[in-house]
Amino acid sequence: MTRQADLAKKESKETLLKLYEEMLLVRRFEEKAGQMYGMGLIGGFCHLYIGQEAVVVGMQAAQTPSDAVVTSYRDHGHMLATGMDPKGVMAELTGRRTGYSKGKGGSMHMFSRNRKFYGGHGIVGAQVPIGTGIGFAMNHMGEDGVCVTYLGDGALNQGQVYESFNMAALWKIPVVYVVENNKYGMGTSIERSSAKSTELYNRGQSYGIPGVQVDGMDVLAVKAASDKVLEHVRSGKGPYIMEMLTYRYRGHSMSDPAKYRSKEEVQRMRTEQDPIERLRAVMLEQEVVSEGDLKEIDKKVKEVIGEAAEFAQNSEEPDPSELWTDVYTEVAAAE
Repeated sequence: MTRQADLAKKESKETLLKLYEEMLLVRRFEEKAGQMYGMGLIGGFCHLYIGQEAVVVGMQAAQTPSDAVVTSYRDHGHMLATGMDPKGVMAELTGRRTGYSKGKGGSMHMFSRNRKFYGGHGIVGAQVPIGTGIGFAMNHMGEDGVCVTYLGDGALNQGQVYESFNMAALWKIPVVYVVENNKYGMGTSIERSSAKSTELYNRGQSYGIPGVQVDGMDVLAVKAASDKVLEHVRSGKGPYIMEMLTYRYRGHSMSDPAKYRSKEEVQRMRTEQDPIERLRAVMLEQEVVSEGDLKEIDKKVKEVIGEAAEFAQNSEEPDPSELWTDVYTEVAAAE
């Protein structure tokens, strides 16, 4: 029995179906976003999450409503996994006033305080000190929450990341640093950007931060590891680093032809490691679901995405006066 099959037996049918549906939702949403970008309906930068769905879906399945999430610019999957409405996300991508940031943030900059999703950040590595600060605030205010802070393998070489590691370890801040290692920082392979070791989960050793490497193409492995790590951090033991070995099927962004890797490499990952197909195969093998059940889920997800795209295209663009709103906020001075 494979490890994934063994892990599947430990989960309920309801959980397995939920994981499958959420990964499929992210996949279909991103495929639609890519299509709409090609049609000129989405402008600016757009970084798709296709292939990496297991990471955020598995991680989110282990979290509680008290936990927060912050990530980089490859963020649509994280938004959907936290429960943000696909209609509002797609409306934001298309620059409509019904979007989560009123059509002014676009792909890289939308937020939902209700879902404790704090972005979406366009500067490489900038979300790491922010996530550390959110975790610090939770600790300071006595909240039982963890800030799950996502970053890529390329961002892990930024100086501000290690300043954050030191602070988090020093003050035992409840933060999990999830390194989504998809093998390429923009177009540079990890072997060419890491001076010594490509095992990124060890990068916190100097600060006493424990780490674990996880198969990020296996949603059940991600959930199992996340359950343990979140329990560790929530108990007051300080930060943790999780390196998710994953892969993106598309280029770094919509403008990237991805010529730095072979078509054979991408096809091999799609054929042998696809997270949705792997879970699908295990559920069918263990007779958790039938082909008909899965077709119904696929139909349901396609309808949701179709409605989101239609909603976005039928929504109004922001009024020009909105250009000056939500730029600054007034804060009462301390007495």
